[in-house]
Amino acid sequence: MAVKLIANYSKRLGLPGYSSHQFSVSVETELNTTDDIAYEAERLYHNLQTNVDGQIQQTGFVPPQDYGMETPATQAAPPNVLPIVSEAHWQCSPKQQELILKLISENSLDKGEIEQQSRQRFRKGVKQLNKLEASGLIEELFEMTGANNNRSRKPRRNAYGKGGA
Repeated sequence: MAVKLIANYSKRLGLPGYSSHQFSVSVETELNTTDDIAYEAERLYHNLQTNVDGQIQQTGFVPPQDYGMETPATQAAPPNVLPIVSEAHWQCSPKQQELILKLISENSLDKGEIEQQSRQRFRKGVKQLNKLEASGLIEELFEMTGANNNRSRKPRRNAYGKGGA
């Protein structure tokens, strides 16, 4: 009676730019006797590991750190790569968008600096900020411009319509 021995070895490696690659090899063999199972399993595992480890060292294409982000104006995108975000619409609420733009305009803030600040803090551009992140950016803009001190805050209302924080 023949015994089937199936072995698989797989490895995944992380690469720069939140990328990774994986390589896997599977082998199926028949054994004539069960006496050889331990030896054959060890031999197959060693062979698979050696071959996968040898092949996975050839990483192929590794994307640069800013791959998939908006292409800077000074650098043209490769012809076969389309940007993920072209003319992105805002992810935050329309009121947050309006307030951010108003604070930038009224205080003559540099849009490039605000964009850079957003990327440093949230790892994404201003237009890609969700509502919570946009709220954090707005607070920073108020602090930068001193508008936070001049702003009149209305007491928040709880679920029962009563005042309070």
